[in-house]
Amino acid sequence: MTDISSSTHDFIDPLLSDRFKGYPRTQPPRLRSEVGAAGWNVLAGDLPLPLAVLKREALEHNLQWMQARVREWGIDLAPHGKTTMSPQLFQRQLDAGAWGLTFATVTQLAVGVAAGARRTLIANQVVSDEDLAGIQLLLADHADLRVVFLIDSVAQLALIEDWSKRNPASVPFEVMLEIGVQGARTGCRTHDEAIALATRVRTSDAAKLVGIETYEGQGATGESGPDTAYATTLMDRVEAVARHCDTQQLFETDEVLVSAGGSAIFDLVAGRLKPALSAPVRGLLRSGCYVTHDHGFYKRMVSVVDERLGCECGEGLTPAMEVWANVQSRPEPGLAILSVGKRDISFDLSMPVPIARAARGALQPQGVPAGWKITALNDQHAYLRWDESEEADAPKVGDRVGLGISHPCTTFDKWHWMPVVENDYRVSDAVAMHF
Repeated sequence: MTDISSSTHDFIDPLLSDRFKGYPRTQPPRLRSEVGAAGWNVLAGDLPLPLAVLKREALEHNLQWMQARVREWGIDLAPHGKTTMSPQLFQRQLDAGAWGLTFATVTQLAVGVAAGARRTLIANQVVSDEDLAGIQLLLADHADLRVVFLIDSVAQLALIEDWSKRNPASVPFEVMLEIGVQGARTGCRTHDEAIALATRVRTSDAAKLVGIETYEGQGATGESGPDTAYATTLMDRVEAVARHCDTQQLFETDEVLVSAGGSAIFDLVAGRLKPALSAPVRGLLRSGCYVTHDHGFYKRMVSVVDERLGCECGEGLTPAMEVWANVQSRPEPGLAILSVGKRDISFDLSMPVPIARAARGALQPQGVPAGWKITALNDQHAYLRWDESEEADAPKVGDRVGLGISHPCTTFDKWHWMPVVENDYRVSDAVAMHF
């Protein structure tokens, strides 16, 4: 066992202990890097449930699969770090070939920089003095750091300029003009609005325009016809603004960044991220949930992506996250209560999906009947139901049930750490999260 010293609190290799749920109370604290050597197995009962786990082989497959896609499309990947907020997973994404990382806030950005990211996007508007100052501090501390954030209004630019006037030693902020969708989140709603803002940024000493950005995910339906038409219209708008900014020399950069890409219809925007401009263009896809995928929303959406890509892409994304729980009660026919709830697992897009079961003492999981369904969650309980005619195949108190999730972002943020497991549920590594 490693001697406990100040190094145990290192950002990349933190000390894990029973202060964190999912860590066994019968075990001493360990550095994250030591967890794989502990000999633990989830199905052997070595860790308390509920427990969120990551499947190593599926993680590695997903990392390589997405990197291969962007390479084929001739663009780059700047995956959204808010999905995991895990320095160890950030490192895996960068090692796999990601150009950089994307974040939603300056706080998240600081975690990414500490994990080694040096090319970064904030796919959001920055408006507060504290956040603007925070970016400048990070830039001053890391000479090789690049931070680009979004702008969508003259009002935002005025706030940036006001801060810069009060801080004359600051360097100009790099910004990307965001093209928005009516009724959705942020971004310029019209072509004229976008052009007027880009023209105004060109006259500013506080900011310089380096690219164009949009987010298509809120309009995705999972139906190829409507999604293709929607993405084409949106990217036509992006390209028209980019061409105008190029011809009017509104960009202040040697390489124009053009970025889009959630995790649902990323293939429909990928081919539009390198419009022909007079300056070189770097297309950046920002998908984040691909790293673990899921058994729900993204499984449904990306199955349609797979159909559009065809067999050329090989096996598609694979779910890499599971949450295991005990069957703690069988209070009535057709109902089992599991020891997992809203504090442990995603529920914002749909209920968890039963995918596996293991009897008490069993080291190999089995499939579950098709009729099993999670119908509700409390803070610490899940309601597993089935048809009473299938009572012979019902779970028993003490059994373990593995659940697939829908939307990995909102499972990651419920845990401080997760073990990485082999396909036999032997723990081989671990990651930590910093939300």
